[in-house]
Amino acid sequence: MDRPVDVVVVGGGISGLATAYFLIRKRPDLRVVLCEKDSDVGGTMQTSHCEGFVVEHGPNGFLTNKPHTLDLCRELGVEGYLLPSSRETRHRFIYTGGRLREIPLNPLKFMLGSAILSPFGKLRLLGEVLVPPRRDGADESLSQFALRRLGREALERLLDPMVAGVYAANPDQVSLKSTFPTIYELEQRYGGLIKGMLALQREKGKGEKRVGGPAGPGGELTSFKEGVSFLPKALARVLGDRVLTGCTVTGVGRSKDSFLVRTEEGIIETRRVVIASPAYAAAEMVKGLDGDLHRELSQIPYAPMGVVALGYSKEEVGKPSGFGLLVPRGEGLSILGVLWDSSIFHNRAPEDRVLIRVMVGGARQPHLALQPPQSLLATALEGVRITMGLDAKPLFSRVFSFPRAIPQYVVGHSQRLKRIEEILKGVPGLFLGGNAYRGVGLNDCVKSSREVADRVVDSL
Repeated sequence: MDRPVDVVVVGGGISGLATAYFLIRKRPDLRVVLCEKDSDVGGTMQTSHCEGFVVEHGPNGFLTNKPHTLDLCRELGVEGYLLPSSRETRHRFIYTGGRLREIPLNPLKFMLGSAILSPFGKLRLLGEVLVPPRRDGADESLSQFALRRLGREALERLLDPMVAGVYAANPDQVSLKSTFPTIYELEQRYGGLIKGMLALQREKGKGEKRVGGPAGPGGELTSFKEGVSFLPKALARVLGDRVLTGCTVTGVGRSKDSFLVRTEEGIIETRRVVIASPAYAAAEMVKGLDGDLHRELSQIPYAPMGVVALGYSKEEVGKPSGFGLLVPRGEGLSILGVLWDSSIFHNRAPEDRVLIRVMVGGARQPHLALQPPQSLLATALEGVRITMGLDAKPLFSRVFSFPRAIPQYVVGHSQRLKRIEEILKGVPGLFLGGNAYRGVGLNDCVKSSREVADRVVDSL
């Protein structure tokens, strides 16, 4: 390019696209370029339309308990394309003890009536009110926290499958403070989870507005009629020719007051750089710019994930009613869980068909996610046979494999972020975005993108 651009954004996933969008919304005069190595935008937010099925490769929506994605949709003028999930999503199941058991949404009903925990497990859970809070601010794993406050049964039968289903994570490794900040804050503010939930109910009764968080279900799961890929494509349409697909960034360097973004097609000179790629890719880009930053970014681990979509005849298998099921690791199965996609969003399959997706691997069993497609399919079919009693041959199947799917916020993640922030102070004009730092969900990515865009504009 003949003259320096103002900002180069690297990465055409939702974080990079949203960052570029917020930049031009705030400063329409800025010359912004977005580089995406693939031929299409969206990253893992891809949707396939096959034989009447609407199949998500990765995430299937966002929760409305946070306003960030909804606000973005309003700004884009695409509210009319939103698709709320069905009421069936209230029914969620855990496969334990050889059968599916529903998770009651009401905490009191859960503690008193659910068969997921034994009488001893329920008593231990109720005893959480007697456990003194930890106030030293130290980071600990989800397992350490659960064993300290809730007991082994609650960890093994509830938290383990939940953290595997949402984050593909291992509770022994993942940081409570970074992955479940709401749970951490409940203990810090109220002295415990039960005390905190009771206090929040009282505040809600007094009219104090509360916003749900990652401690548990909240809000309404929402997607788009055409699938989640609709949102990145809508952003790309607004950005227009600012988006360069098939543009691989190989490195970032400095030249006096500018950055030099090296691509396979040439060098782009720019005043500011936002790297919104996965941490491992960002690490390689900055390797020649700052060794310490390269080291910190390269140490953020990722969990692999295999996703197997299966379509069945409704007449042959019936229609599962609910959100899906999760599997604790103690059950010894080779799947993490199953999403009943055509029950969650009714347009995901033809009227006489059923669509489900099976999750395999994660940090719990990473080798299973890396199997060849036929082996992944066999693993998924065996999983649904055991958990759902499905012996029928699927009419339709698709297999997606992500060797590095979801960043893992392991114990010490918050300290790593502080070190990264200190390093970036010595590289003014370089910014990091994406889901590797402060939240992996769609809402988190949109929120972070707006904040990064604000910081970039303030720096110009």
